[in-house]
Amino acid sequence: MDAEPYLTRLTTQLLDGVEKLPDYVRERHATYLLACQNPDGGFSGREGGSDVYYTGFALRSLAVLQALNPDLCTRTAGFLRDRMTGSAGVVDFFSLVVSCYLVPLGGGPDVLADAPPDWRDRVAATLESFRTPDGGYGKTPGAPHGSTYTAFLVALCLQLLDRPIPQPDRMIAFVKSRRRDDGGYVEISAMKRSGTNPTAAGIGLLQILGALDDGARTAVATFLAALPSPFEGGLRANDRIPAADLLSTFTGSWTLAQIGAADKLDWPAIRDYAESCEQPTGGFRGGLWDEQVDVEYTFYGLGTLALAAVKLDL
Repeated sequence: MDAEPYLTRLTTQLLDGVEKLPDYVRERHATYLLACQNPDGGFSGREGGSDVYYTGFALRSLAVLQALNPDLCTRTAGFLRDRMTGSAGVVDFFSLVVSCYLVPLGGGPDVLADAPPDWRDRVAATLESFRTPDGGYGKTPGAPHGSTYTAFLVALCLQLLDRPIPQPDRMIAFVKSRRRDDGGYVEISAMKRSGTNPTAAGIGLLQILGALDDGARTAVATFLAALPSPFEGGLRANDRIPAADLLSTFTGSWTLAQIGAADKLDWPAIRDYAESCEQPTGGFRGGLWDEQVDVEYTFYGLGTLALAAVKLDL
């Protein structure tokens, strides 16, 4: 198993990169994110209303900007406490656990202070109810087939909870079954052609499980190196999509860097693409095709600029 929690490594490396960005870049994105907090303490997506998923991304972005503060985190804690009960999917469980971890780091209260002593075990048990017959985890309990991305989120969540991944050999077999002849990985079993984001999730899972071998590294490096858009500089979600997007650019760049294949990318082009999605007033769009900014894509934008800053030694 990976000794260092995956998210700890990710956050630390992004912190190092964001520190290399100009002050005015960090400040405008922090200002944008701070203004996105709602009166109930949560953060919204594009459709309004506070959401645990987007709250997690806002806190993660503010964390790498070193812009969390006690007032914001105290208000967020109230929102998170209201979301502690009731049913939720894996994505919301993950977002909730990440947020509960970040709030005290920003000077807020321990959201879990009044939770039952076995809360972590309860969450781990609930996550296990999403286990699928193929060894992965589905988006809903009782799903017939696992989702590569959902399985990755479960592994991340269990690391944050300091709980082991049950039956890791089954998880490893599941991930390896999602690898395709093109060298990448697919999200669901019926897919034939790999995508950038399921490949990033698959490699992340293998890293966490201590099962990433040289063959997988070489194949993935070749697969991802073919995905930058020649016109935009960013990475595409798959080889049939003409336009790049910021999510794929971040996950693909991060994955190549993690497997020792960062030299496969044109880092000035990666940086320029991220900057083209950046808005002067703060925040990032999802791509050149997008007309709106949001807190999720702001995390991917900051992450991409951070990776590029490190590689270009700005």
